[in-house]
Amino acid sequence: MGYAIAEELANQGAEVILISGPTNLQINHSNIQKVNIQTADEMFDAASKTFPLCDAAIMSAAVADYKSAIQFDKKVKRSKEKLQINLEPNKDIAAELGRIKRENQVLIGFALETDNEVENAIKKINNKNLNFIVLNSLNDKGAGFGHDTNKISIIDNKLNRISYDLKTKKEVAVDIVEELFKQMQ
Repeated sequence: MGYAIAEELANQGAEVILISGPTNLQINHSNIQKVNIQTADEMFDAASKTFPLCDAAIMSAAVADYKSAIQFDKKVKRSKEKLQINLEPNKDIAAELGRIKRENQVLIGFALETDNEVENAIKKINNKNLNFIVLNSLNDKGAGFGHDTNKISIIDNKLNRISYDLKTKKEVAVDIVEELFKQMQ
């Protein structure tokens, strides 16, 4: 989804900085500068450094809420002992960008929800200082991960909601970019 949005923005003349984790997806557009990252901490650092230079940020990445508290530098061999993994929270990228957001910047989040979808999305809008959120559900067939299609609703910070039919991710990107441009007027 992030690559489709980056391409749509670039096609409309925007200069885009795409912060991307490991993927097989390729992008080749002169208006897109790609920043490769490997970890959630690297994404936090890149987003925090880049956002002050931007008019808007669209956070479509699904960064895990937790990470392993211990990082091993080599393979952990199997043994008869049980291995316990302790988790610690990752830094909240959206909350940090919301905290440093200037009045004239637009900040867009994504919410992939399975329960209390609208209620949870509205909490994210308020808690993270978002202009709007793109809500998609794992409950909708053909939406979310592993598909070239998505079905979204956009909820803005005034709680206006627009629901869209199932579309290709390219078509969904057009809808998101149109809403972004409305917010920037």
